[in-house]
Amino acid sequence: MKVVIAPDSFKGSLSGFEVCDIVERGILQVFPAAEIAKIPISDGGEGLVRLLLKALDGESVKIKVHDPLSRVIETEYGILEGNTAVIEMAAASGLPLLKKAEQNPLLTNTYGTGEMIVDAVKQKGCQKILLGIGGSATNDGGMGMASALGIKFLGENHEELEPCGQNLGCIKTIDLSQVDPVFSEVEFIIACDVDNPLCGHQGAAHIYGPQKGANKDMVVQLDDGLAHLGRLFEEMAGSDLIDRKGIGAAGGLALPLVAVYQATLKSGLEVVLDAIKFDELIKGADLIVTGEGKTDRQSTMGKVISGIGRRGKNQQIPVIVVSGALEGGYEPLCEHGITAAFATYRNAKSLEWHIENAEQLLYDTIVNIFRLFSITGWKPK
Repeated sequence: MKVVIAPDSFKGSLSGFEVCDIVERGILQVFPAAEIAKIPISDGGEGLVRLLLKALDGESVKIKVHDPLSRVIETEYGILEGNTAVIEMAAASGLPLLKKAEQNPLLTNTYGTGEMIVDAVKQKGCQKILLGIGGSATNDGGMGMASALGIKFLGENHEELEPCGQNLGCIKTIDLSQVDPVFSEVEFIIACDVDNPLCGHQGAAHIYGPQKGANKDMVVQLDDGLAHLGRLFEEMAGSDLIDRKGIGAAGGLALPLVAVYQATLKSGLEVVLDAIKFDELIKGADLIVTGEGKTDRQSTMGKVISGIGRRGKNQQIPVIVVSGALEGGYEPLCEHGITAAFATYRNAKSLEWHIENAEQLLYDTIVNIFRLFSITGWKPK
């Protein structure tokens, strides 16, 4: 029996690599002779760099950058064969870098993400940037990142504005005069797993602002600011940007890259699956096990679970989901190739308890599932 383990991370508790190891142990407890292939998956957010570096034998680059509140931290990005840099914005501008009390999208910025891009292009000679934009702590419309690349945002008196959410509405001029032309020769691909527009009730501020610490008044201010910045970039680019699908992801980070450098927005999951040649890796498998922290309605919308289900269905391989929790709305996953879904969650215990015991809960659930398989006569080949 060949089993492919291809999960997302269980956010807040287990990385995709840890999930793979735990599921493997559970399967081998019941079927010691099973052939296991471990393929942790990222949809463009957490784990993107580590995943592609391991799958494609890339090089890790350590670098000091500024975090969302402009404090110096050490982080990393990856370089793949062919002068391609793989960057997770969350590594420099992510929510996990902040304490709960520090979360405020009026004040946070994406400058550190821009510093990684600058290093990859000007120091390492990369000609292609694959940028994963999940897990951001920001809602600055990409001001910080763009500032690192040399784009200046000027106020009423031509003063340079600090790049952050609260200054979005103060911008009067976008100055490209000091931008290094080398960035115009770079291909930017943005791995994005949502289709939110820049602003409005489905835009960056309204949908994701509260997750980053925004109250109702902040959401309104940020939304108005993003709309203002969007109009300025539309005038510059001569094209419609505000309503483009996905441009509201990560607080509008993609906006300057699309407007100035014609960056391409692609499904983060599909970029990853194609890069690691997932369809070839699963050939001949008897079963695929996938999972995530919580499976719900959003899991049907281009997330790891639905993408793995479709790829398995294309090769007539059954796919089961084992997640931390199942919530209403996940049922349409059955139409995306998912055979069955299971949760490790026990309602009598607190969320904190489940996070602390995530490893044992996942292991126990996998063992029970495969014990059930053992009585059906399904044995390793």
